Amino acid sequence: MLFSPITYDEPVFRPPSEAYSLIIQLTIGCSWNKCAFCEMYTSKKFRIRPINEIFAEIDKTAEIYPDVKKVFLADGNAMVLSTAKLLKVIEYLNKKFPRLTRISAYAIPKDLENKTVLELKQLLEVGLKLIYVGIETGDDELLQMINKGETSLSTIKSMQKVRESGIKSSVMIINGLGGRQYSQQHAENSAKVVNAIQPEFLSTLVLSFPFGMEHFKSRFHGEFFPLNILGLLKEQKRFLLIAQLHETVFRSDHASNYLVLKGMLGRDKERMLNEIDKAISHPDHANLREEWQRGL
Repeated sequence: MLFSPITYDEPVFRPPSEAYSLIIQLTIGCSWNKCAFCEMYTSKKFRIRPINEIFAEIDKTAEIYPDVKKVFLADGNAMVLSTAKLLKVIEYLNKKFPRLTRISAYAIPKDLENKTVLELKQLLEVGLKLIYVGIETGDDELLQMINKGETSLSTIKSMQKVRESGIKSSVMIINGLGGRQYSQQHAENSAKVVNAIQPEFLSTLVLSFPFGMEHFKSRFHGEFFPLNILGLLKEQKRFLLIAQLHETVFRSDHASNYLVLKGMLGRDKERMLNEIDKAISHPDHANLREEWQRGL
């Protein structure tokens, strides 16, 4: 949008695929906000916005942009709201934007644990078609170390409910999250979790340190020795080797990724594994970002 009538509570985050979506903040911040790796909402205190404020923003936007087709519900986990409140907001969005085709939102597994399959189906029927979930890792030891507040089982159960409801899911794994010491178990157990979930979309990004590595280490409940780029590529290869996905769109093209991978799992699995092998063996001839020479 060239002009927004909404005054957002900054910073605002959204997935890359929501670049042209109208963003509506149902909540401010993240209800968990304790993950060792995440700094997205540390400047905010979590709160749920009054529905009259949300409706007023929708009204103002609809006057200027009545042809909105996609809406993203922010902030960190709008799915923490009750199904009743979510239904009210989505139904109001449909009323104000008659050309609306898709509504999406961030969620954490514990949000979905508190919703039944029937409730999720109700949300799908009114237009909630995609949920983005940061799984980060499928390894239980590492989940404790990053203070995720989830287990592999809680993640699988929640995401299987989403799949049963018909809502599509886009999940994310963080490459390098456990450093050298936990790399193998991180890759293997993360693959096992996504195998159990069979998400429609899967992406990986590389662990970053916006406030410096020492800050991350102070929040990580264990020893952490960062992977170099070669280690990151080997971890990615192990993850993909174990992943047994049937019709999942895979992307490893975030700005943090050194090697861009795109394809369908499992159709393009062998091709992507070959690209990783090429990058490991011949980095100068691979499609690597410039950071390779600095970081290897």
